[in-house]
Amino acid sequence: MPSKKTIEDPIKALLAENDRRQKANNALFNPVTGEGSIGERVKVVIKDYPIPTQWLPVEMMDEPFVKRLMEAGSIKKFIKTFMVGTADMYEEAANKVVEMFVRIRIRHDFPFWAATLIYIKPKGGGRDVLFRLNRPQRRLIERFERMRKAGKPIRLIILKARQWGGSTCTQLYMAWLQLVHLQGLNSLIIAHQTAGSDEIHDMFKRMIEKYPVEMLHEIGDTYDLNEQKLVGVGNSGIIHRVPQRNFKIKIGTAIRPKTCLGGDYNLVHLSEVAKWRETEGTKPEEVIDNSCAGIPLKAYTMIVLESTADGVDNYFHKEYLSAKDGKSQFDYIFVPWYEIELYELPFESKQQRDEFASTLYNRRHSTTVDSNREEPGTFLWRLWEQGATLEALNWYVQERRKFGSHSQMAYMYPSDDVEAFLFSGRKVFAYEDVMQFKAACRPPRAIGEIYGRADEGEEAVKDLRFRKEEGGRLFMWSDVEKDTPDATVTDRYLVVVDVAKGHTEHADFADILVLDRLPIMDGDPPVVVAEWHGHIEMDRLAWKAAQVAAYYNNALLVIESNTLETNNTKGEAEYILTLVADVYSNLYARKQSAEDIQQKLPKKYGFHTNSLTKKVIIYNLQVALREHLYIEREEECLNEYLTYIETDKGGYEAMEGHHDDRLMTRAIGLHISTKEMDLPRIVDRQADQKANNRFQVVSEASIL
Repeated sequence: MPSKKTIEDPIKALLAENDRRQKANNALFNPVTGEGSIGERVKVVIKDYPIPTQWLPVEMMDEPFVKRLMEAGSIKKFIKTFMVGTADMYEEAANKVVEMFVRIRIRHDFPFWAATLIYIKPKGGGRDVLFRLNRPQRRLIERFERMRKAGKPIRLIILKARQWGGSTCTQLYMAWLQLVHLQGLNSLIIAHQTAGSDEIHDMFKRMIEKYPVEMLHEIGDTYDLNEQKLVGVGNSGIIHRVPQRNFKIKIGTAIRPKTCLGGDYNLVHLSEVAKWRETEGTKPEEVIDNSCAGIPLKAYTMIVLESTADGVDNYFHKEYLSAKDGKSQFDYIFVPWYEIELYELPFESKQQRDEFASTLYNRRHSTTVDSNREEPGTFLWRLWEQGATLEALNWYVQERRKFGSHSQMAYMYPSDDVEAFLFSGRKVFAYEDVMQFKAACRPPRAIGEIYGRADEGEEAVKDLRFRKEEGGRLFMWSDVEKDTPDATVTDRYLVVVDVAKGHTEHADFADILVLDRLPIMDGDPPVVVAEWHGHIEMDRLAWKAAQVAAYYNNALLVIESNTLETNNTKGEAEYILTLVADVYSNLYARKQSAEDIQQKLPKKYGFHTNSLTKKVIIYNLQVALREHLYIEREEECLNEYLTYIETDKGGYEAMEGHHDDRLMTRAIGLHISTKEMDLPRIVDRQADQKANNRFQVVSEASIL
């Protein structure tokens, strides 16, 4: 049995590590003196300077004026040595030295410039305050400065968590380049919508109104204290000019593509890009291409794409992944929730902290929870290993109680960039519901095609055989279990078809799903046993589906008919389905009303997916995923579940760049299986035959 000391040591080590993290997070950051500020710094002491001890960017030490001041060691000696003839005007000369030094420093020290000259509106209201960088903002500025100091163009994609001010920080860094570094640096800012562009304009207006007018001029220039610092250009209201620095700032919106056209711009900030939607026939990437056209790949140019995540496989997601993979011109940055100061909750006592640490460590391998408003110990331990403090985890545990699922919490407070994208958007299916199916997914046992005597017509469903072949589109996890002469199983196999719109390689995929319902007899869920997936013409697909259904013991064949009816004339759709029905009798037909039967109207073959039936089958699929009511084999289907979203109009669709053909066969199949089909039943053929013989009609011929 381990000693008590052995048990306590890991907890002590954990607490010691937490102290180290807290010390690092709360390390002194004084942007005015420069102590603890970003970049490499040098401690400098000038006894008669207003700030006697400063920590200055090392780059400042190469400035001739700074070198001379450092050599002098004091303002007084500097004036005496380098400003001959000003001894009787010492105070005026000293002020000039300080002003020159400040101007040099603000050119090298963004945090100092922001903390001494830039006013912003604080979160929560109140008077404007000087802009002091928080921890994530310091990370962002370090990334910008790394590129600028290297003489490289600034190209960055920012994946944002909420409430750390990444957009504000980006905009003010651009303003720093414009107001301090080079004249004539025009900027273009494109927001998601009008409200966003109004906020950006208001921020810039507030900032420039309180910016000292003398700092817009060189030392010695004449100026008017009341001169305008922000002047409108034209009548659009979206372009303004700062005449003293000879630059324009244009603020457009993605919903009005014409406001986003580029021109003579050096700095471009694209805000909430993931939320941009196609408008007026223009895609987000086209808006971005137009806005960034002509920006050269050189120093003091800047293109920043920033956004909170809004699903996967949209333009922003693809560009972020390209940057992360090192395939893009852009660098990337993501800030997890636990690096944001807001998201910490101090413990009420040392005892409470120690007990929290002990629980965290002891449950680090636990995968169970007591309610859906908690996270398992394994997840919390992973956050600790990623760098979260105990105080941050304490906040997370308390905040998690607001939400009934991990996906809701992860959407608001992502821990890494994978969570940020995966749990964003208007997902139809919960991540945790989908992922419980992954364990049963596996490669197929065989890949090939099913063939008959012919490809269509009566001969197509005769002498059926499965042939393995490279490039085949039928994935088979379980071959058919044929009925025997003695017994048959009714309603065992179900085959469902999602018809593709078109058959070229760029079109949607067609899908044929085979479900085995035999496990239902023992109270177990049905299982996916085969699937055909590919591009094919609609009529050939119908015959292919008939072959698959016939091969699987003449299974009920359900063909989604909406695509047939909308992409062909109604007559052509009925013709294709009727041809199949003449050959294959077990074809699904919609239930007829009493009136239809009375009027002897023909059967309507196929499952028709409309706005009403789609809601029904998707709701049924949500239940099936939540309750784990079937067994999945194809992992690609899980990706379709995770990228299926609710539209603004209340409908459902796959995200751009994704498909839903596998999803729809499951949705239709599980609905038919649970709502319309009888339970599988084993029929003893010999017993049936004996029963039939017992009840044969006795005739005169039989007596003889």
